[in-house]
Amino acid sequence: MASSEIEIVSDSNQQKPANGNPNEVHVVDVYSAAAYGDFEKLRKFVESDGVSVSHPDGNGYYPLQWAALNNFASICQYIIERGGEVNAKDNTGQTALHWAAVRGSIAAADVLLQNGARVEADDFNGYRAVHVAAQYGQTAFVNYIVAKYHADFDVPDNHGRSPLHWAAVKGFADTIRLLLFRDASQGRQDKEGCTPLHWAALRGNVEACSVLAHAGSKDELVVKDKAGKTPVELASDKGHRHIALFLSNALRARSIHWKHRICSRHVGKVGYGPFLFSLVVINVILFISCVLFAPNLPKVTAIVGIWGWTGVSLAVCSLVMFTRCSSGDPGYIKLATANHSDAEDPLLNMDLNSNWNGNWSQLCPTCKIIRPVRSKHCAICRRCVEQFDHHCPWISNCVGKRNKRDFVVFLCLGTSTAVVGGAVALQRIWTSLLPVPIGETWTHFVLFNYPGIIAFLVMDAAIFIASATILSVQAIQIARNITTNEVANAIRYGYLRGPDGRFRNPYNHGCWKNCSDFLINGYTDDDEIAWPPLQQVAR
Repeated sequence: MASSEIEIVSDSNQQKPANGNPNEVHVVDVYSAAAYGDFEKLRKFVESDGVSVSHPDGNGYYPLQWAALNNFASICQYIIERGGEVNAKDNTGQTALHWAAVRGSIAAADVLLQNGARVEADDFNGYRAVHVAAQYGQTAFVNYIVAKYHADFDVPDNHGRSPLHWAAVKGFADTIRLLLFRDASQGRQDKEGCTPLHWAALRGNVEACSVLAHAGSKDELVVKDKAGKTPVELASDKGHRHIALFLSNALRARSIHWKHRICSRHVGKVGYGPFLFSLVVINVILFISCVLFAPNLPKVTAIVGIWGWTGVSLAVCSLVMFTRCSSGDPGYIKLATANHSDAEDPLLNMDLNSNWNGNWSQLCPTCKIIRPVRSKHCAICRRCVEQFDHHCPWISNCVGKRNKRDFVVFLCLGTSTAVVGGAVALQRIWTSLLPVPIGETWTHFVLFNYPGIIAFLVMDAAIFIASATILSVQAIQIARNITTNEVANAIRYGYLRGPDGRFRNPYNHGCWKNCSDFLINGYTDDDEIAWPPLQQVAR
């Protein structure tokens, strides 16, 4: 596959100073004055020397293009007022707005557009400013001209490639998020039959593939180009095995989701929850029948009875908390309403949304919302969850802001139940083994005389190990005010790095406050940060 794109030009009029200092330039004409923002010399050339700003240089480039490229808004305004044509095209058909898009020069673009620049002007390749911005990953520029000047963000160029195609070609995941957030067509095929996912797979752009695959449907994963290749096959042919494996897994997951969609409206949320619930119920029945009321065991004493029924009560409470965790809202973020326009709905309008802080990863291309920083879209639940911790298959639900405390209580009850039940069972066995029959080992005697208790202890030990391990991990993370997702993906989240680039959690207020806030409220206040984080660049 071949691709073509705009190239960044350089100032042919730059002259090296005699002293060889690379930080100094000689401004010799209106082009270099515009390129380097030397307003005084530009005025001298124009007003004193009578030089025109409406003619191109030897390479066909205009002063207005140079000023737009380097975001000199005041110089752009001056050139336009002195006769510079705002829609003048160079030898490749590019206008000053194209050049502003290369470096994301929003201030210059605003001047150009307010003075009559055509936002849909195209060059010889059919590139508009939005194509150029997508080619260079200028996400803020794309958002600005789309939101304020209604640029067409899904228009194809002469090769049939939309801005989303180009963002996928170059691997700019944030630009992809923005375009998908604004409903750019993910299934559009260019003249070679390639979708954006084809290009991302071909170029080996891992994050771009991830965003496109998670936001797309099964159709985008199986569509073939004119050579008969799917994105998975293209990635495999180019040696991008990790991408091929990822896309294959995504295709398999989409197939499973489709089967679940037929059976249930809760797509892919069955998980192991029913199995765990059944396991606990079976264990309770075994405990009552084979430990407390076993006919071949000594009569239950008052103390053993109290502890035994305490264990049963804890098990019942753990089932209640399991139900709360499994069926409750983990912190789903409200979806955008279909009746509101972008300008009216604070979930879509970045200027109105209090969650927005300039982090493009806050845009969810699937839910079409601007989510809080610590939120994440769950591919299984197909919703964004606030303060996302993880999706737990054992409760068939996500763990997030609204159910994490219930989840921790469930773990505490499960661990306590396992400890009490196991202790009572061992005590009952121990009191029945005095004396062990002559010629028979302890293990043989227990296995053949108390199989029900052994089955209970095996399942009880499995429950204890699992619940105690997860509870310990959760307790450590609560004390640090960090989520499982953030621990696993810390390198991806810019807000978890300090000025020196090392890990630093802005939400950690110390163990005592972290734990007290969690126990009292069930969550921590993300608006209260211990130190101002850097510009967040999380995926």
